[in-house]
Amino acid sequence: MKKAIIYIPNKSPMQSGLGKTNKWILEFITKDPTKNPLMGWESSSDTLTELKLEFSTKELAINYAKKNKIEYEIIEPRKRKTVKKSYADNFLK
Repeated sequence: MKKAIIYIPNKSPMQSGLGKTNKWILEFITKDPTKNPLMGWESSSDTLTELKLEFSTKELAINYAKKNKIEYEIIEPRKRKTVKKSYADNFLK
């Protein structure tokens, strides 16, 4: 049976904004990861691991998984903590 995870990807460390972080991703989990003896890379004969499906809502991703009989796990996004600081706080310490 196929197993997948459904999540919202984190923003890239190279970006300051939150663009492209509102899509839900359905990504398949590999069943048999093996280590390549020559290069040391992790590889698999399971081609589903190369597939990432994007959905606009979590419900659409769940419906797709249920419709195609895919066992899934949902990883909920965490809330960002924002610390409100004044410019003057830089000079108070």
